[in-house]
Amino acid sequence: MDAFEEAGPEALVRGIVLPDPVPSHPLLEGKAEIGRGEYSIVFDKGDGERVYKVVSSPADYFLLTADDRPQGRHFPIVHVDHGVIGRAQSGYLFHLLEMEKLYPLVPQSSSAALALRLAALYWEACRQWSQLGADMGRIALHQIATGPTEFQGSMHEALRALDEFVEGYQVLPDLLHADNLMMRKDGTLVFSDPVFIA
Repeated sequence: MDAFEEAGPEALVRGIVLPDPVPSHPLLEGKAEIGRGEYSIVFDKGDGERVYKVVSSPADYFLLTADDRPQGRHFPIVHVDHGVIGRAQSGYLFHLLEMEKLYPLVPQSSSAALALRLAALYWEACRQWSQLGADMGRIALHQIATGPTEFQGSMHEALRALDEFVEGYQVLPDLLHADNLMMRKDGTLVFSDPVFIA
């Protein structure tokens, strides 16, 4: 058994958060920061329905705004792209998006159970392809999306759309980090930040 297999899925959960200060923009003045990830900062718009999301990763920006991005029930709804508002320490541009408000998964909910099952299958597929290094995630997603699967209907369609996006944009999937799978108020599982650039 190699080190990857011994570590388990929790080894891939990155605790890194974007170190940058909040970019200056009139829409963000006085807004409460409610979340921060490796490549993004989320602010409460104050209406209970939408948030402002500052994204620095091109992978996130394309996933949320490209004309050929995955869309449908399990992907976030972006209402307005407010454009570039600065540059991150990484060198990537900061983009300001206005999008639907998503929520952390509620333990023991059906969406949490679905997310855990998906993460477990993804982890097992990653283990199978671990000798391929960084490409293991891409191959693991493709295996889940195109092979025999227990996911049906809109979730199966979402996995196939995500797989096509990952291949088309040559980004890497991340279905193991807790904040990458969130939910709507109605309990729908949403792929909130399922991709990154290596």
